[in-house]
Amino acid sequence: METIGGDKGLARGITLGLACTVLVFLMAPMLVVFPVSVTDQRFLAFPQETISFAHYGKVFTGGGWLSAIWQSLIIAVAATLIDVVVGTLCAIGCWRLASRRSELVRTLMLAPIVIPSIVYTLGIYKLYVDIGLIDSYLGVILAHTVTGLAYPVITVSAALAGFDLRLEQAARTLGASLPQTTWRIIVPNVTPGILSGAIFAFIHSWDETVMVLFIAGRTVYTLPRRIWNDINENLDPAIAAVAVMLIGVTLLFLLTELALKARRAKA
Repeated sequence: METIGGDKGLARGITLGLACTVLVFLMAPMLVVFPVSVTDQRFLAFPQETISFAHYGKVFTGGGWLSAIWQSLIIAVAATLIDVVVGTLCAIGCWRLASRRSELVRTLMLAPIVIPSIVYTLGIYKLYVDIGLIDSYLGVILAHTVTGLAYPVITVSAALAGFDLRLEQAARTLGASLPQTTWRIIVPNVTPGILSGAIFAFIHSWDETVMVLFIAGRTVYTLPRRIWNDINENLDPAIAAVAVMLIGVTLLFLLTELALKARRAKA
């Protein structure tokens, strides 16, 4: 019995050690940007003599960073709103039909996040050249909408899996129409799934880089594009300061998602 207990403890220790190693491997590159963002140097490097927050000041006072942040925010919010509305309706429609065709539709909705981003972007670029949407806000918003649509579909479908059908049947029995049942009964019960899908769709649009490198130019200059261009042209530590802000925004949304899951589990 002692041998079995010792073997289990050893296996548990090895598993924990491997988990910590993988966690450090994943987190270390992200953590490096924090000291680099407060460097006293004029290039990407660790602080040499003192800690300086001057590069955070650059982000808010000049260099076009605020304009890039604002453009990314507008595009992400617009794409997220469309994704939430269309994705929620799609998930509810597929759930209500519950047929092979609805499963096919749900699978097709996942295609943009399954297909390699560069492949999808090349197709979008050719289409946009033909219809004149290159370097336009509408073009970027539509591209982000299509690639982010899968997230609300997935999260709302998961929420609908636990929905009590008797609530809908009771509403219909009492004379509620289909739109009334959907809006007053189904949607409130899948709100956590809708919010989760909105969070992931926003993060996807906010961080997206590959597509904007192809379909955006001088008119649309998002934050990821600005970071990419600055890395290629100069190694200003303001890039690290912006990266820290991006990490903060992403963590905020992910913590919100975890809070929603915890609340849903308690309910």
